[in-house]
Amino acid sequence: MGLPDYDLCLQQHAAYTATLKQLGLQVIELGPRPGFPDACFVEDVAVITPEIAVITRPGAKSRRGEINFIEATLKDHREIQFIEAPGTLEGGDVMVVGKNCYVGISQRTNVHGAEQLRDILAPFGYTTHTIKMDEGLHLKSDVNYIDEGTLVVTDSMNQRPEFRSYKKILLHESERYAANIVRVNEGLIIADGFSDTAEQLDKTDYPLIALNVSEFRKMDGGLTCLSLRF
Repeated sequence: MGLPDYDLCLQQHAAYTATLKQLGLQVIELGPRPGFPDACFVEDVAVITPEIAVITRPGAKSRRGEINFIEATLKDHREIQFIEAPGTLEGGDVMVVGKNCYVGISQRTNVHGAEQLRDILAPFGYTTHTIKMDEGLHLKSDVNYIDEGTLVVTDSMNQRPEFRSYKKILLHESERYAANIVRVNEGLIIADGFSDTAEQLDKTDYPLIALNVSEFRKMDGGLTCLSLRF
């Protein structure tokens, strides 16, 4: 896929931000973070529920300095707790559906981090389920929820017992990247260029908004990665 085009990244990010606003969200835009080239993937440095914000400890050492910036922003909105060593946790590995929290054990998130998150969320009534990742960067590379009854999944997540109770929309392996979607209010943001996925999701009750995120894909990033939604 080649190297990302910086100017095109900026254009695609601006379109993403505009879409969130169009769908009714108030958007807090953070400034540039020189020295942290992955900082645009802001989802990884925090997990936010209605009750609390958990500042993560990224598995990528080069990203750990990013938490200093996100803490200053989130402290005005939530009580904050932290994942501590030897735990690692990235928000891309965490999917919260109602009071169920699914955590992928991956190259970026370890068991210690998942257990710390479990202990932080348990007093608020959350049940945490850990899922061993055999492939893919993050859990939400392969599974995301549309609503509490329906998930979009790749083949690697289709038969997981943790998701047995959900209705699942199974994507073709050639369109695996498109599993990373964002439901915002009554809209469903999907990656542009995946016709089979768009056809399947068009059967849901949610209008689709397709965005070109080609440059972020080159960096193993997707739609959920680019924002923290709360």
